[in-house]
Amino acid sequence: MRLTTMTDYALRLLMYVGQRPDRLCTIAEVAQAHGISEAHLMKVTHALGRAGFLHTVRGKGGGMALAVEPAAINLGTVVRSIEPDFMLVECFDRGTGCVLTGHCRLAGVISDALRAFLERLDACTLADLLAPPDPAPVVPVKLPPGSARTAARASARASARAR
Repeated sequence: MRLTTMTDYALRLLMYVGQRPDRLCTIAEVAQAHGISEAHLMKVTHALGRAGFLHTVRGKGGGMALAVEPAAINLGTVVRSIEPDFMLVECFDRGTGCVLTGHCRLAGVISDALRAFLERLDACTLADLLAPPDPAPVVPVKLPPGSARTAARASARASARAR
């Protein structure tokens, strides 16, 4: 299975905007950040706005922001709203003339795989994709001379006894 480029761009766009909750983002900056076409991004932005994921502001000083909190944006819902169909094999489309219809188990296997794929997406939100805040800085601790070797030897002895 392969998601369309439009779905890929939609997810990238939502992640980019979601990581900048304090300001409006522009199509030009997202396009530059990801090396993708502004024209394609405009279509994606329009679709995400219509679906209620993005709030857009037109004109000078305009841009886009998430319309709801990242935790309220379900990835399965986003993918379903952008993908044109999920006809992974010809026989998923009604009216097909497949000679194996009724005698083939492949469609059931692929249907189950698609269901599992969408269930996994349904279990995730945009918040799950966003980078966590920077952790507290790590402060190195200086040990007294020989203490690292002593601790290593004690650990090795404990491991040997456990065997």
